[in-house]
Order: sequence, then C-alpha cells, then structure tokens
Amino acid sequence: METTTIQERFYALPTTAISDATGGHTNLDSKIKPLADHFKIAGRAITVRLPDGENGAVLEAISMAQKGDILVIDAKGNTNRAVAGDFVVSLAKGIGVQGFVVDGVIRDMAAIQDLDFPVFALGTTVAAGFKNGGGVVNCPISVGNVTVHPGDFIIGDIDGVVVVPQQDIEKIVETAEKKIAKDEAREKEALGNGEESIRAYLAKAVSNIKKPQ
Repeated sequence: METTTIQERFYALPTTAISDATGGHTNLDSKIKPLADHFKIAGRAITVRLPDGENGAVLEAISMAQKGDILVIDAKGNTNRAVAGDFVVSLAKGIGVQGFVVDGVIRDMAAIQDLDFPVFALGTTVAAGFKNGGGVVNCPISVGNVTVHPGDFIIGDIDGVVVVPQQDIEKIVETAEKKIAKDEAREKEALGNGEESIRAYLAKAVSNIKKPQ
C-alpha cells in the first residue's frame, strides 16, 4: 500500500485548518499574498536573508534546493527592488522548486503567470535587484513577522501562508486533519436538514456562548 507523505497531507489541507492547529501564532502577515488565486504550496523551507535591494543569494538557494522545496526570502519588506524575475523563476521551476514566499516583491509578472509558478509576495515592481553579494542561505529569518528556520514546513493558498516549525510537523498535521473532520461533522449536523437543523444548531451554539458576568 502506498503511504501518503507529510507533504501530501499538508497539501490536502487548507491553511485555515493549519492555522487553527497552530493556534494562529505562525501565520505570515496578510500582506504577503499569492500572485494568482489558484496558487497552492506545501513543502520544506530553504531560507534566504537578503541585504536591502539585493537578490544574488536567491541563485545560491536555488542551486541548493531539492525538488519540492520552497524558497522563503527575507527581503526586509523592500518593495522597490525585485528579488526575482521570470528568468530566475524559470531556473527554480526547472529544477523542481515548488514556489517562492517573499517578504518583498518580484517582477515580470505576466511571464511568471505564464510559467504558472506559485509566488507569494508583497507585490510587484519594475526594478531589478542588485547582485553585489552579502546574502545568506539556510539561516533563521523573519518573514511576514514570523521566524522561519530551514526545514520548517510552509503551506500557502488563497487565504495566506502558515509556517509549521519542523519539530511540530507531525503534531500539527494530525491536529489539522482532526479539525477538518470535526468541521465536516458540524456542517452535516447544521445543514443536513435545511432550516430545521440550522435553527437547532444555532440554539445549541448560542446556549454555549459564555455571557459576561
């Protein structure tokens, strides 16, 4: 029997369920958004810390990546200089990188959309980044106000991006799966018989709400 991998299990889950499982403490800032609504990612982080306006270390990170990895790039929120364009994205896609998560911006948006490569970022710009050196790969970084370590799991979809620390991966995926099962049971209870079941569910839910003393 074929075993489902952790990556496949996370990919099957919405970020909302994963966020609930983590207590909402590792959600990236909501300004970091998918640049197309259908983009979905789930994989391990290769981290990149860039000096302001730089992007040279992105190439180093791509050269180190394994198939399915996600580049998580700390560009310090710089929205003036791109960390990558369509050529760099083509390199990443060509060796199996799954996507980019960027606390910064990219460029060549139309070409990247044609490549159908998942990018989660603050937006786009027309200006290229510099390649003067100084970036660091696979170190702890801060992206979207959340600390990310190499090997942490990154899950992103239309709702946003969640980080799962590598030491918590098994616990969080199990908790999120249980949350989905619980939500499906709740939906069946509340919606299974139209207005009658909805009113019964609401009556029970309201009665359980704690009133201020």
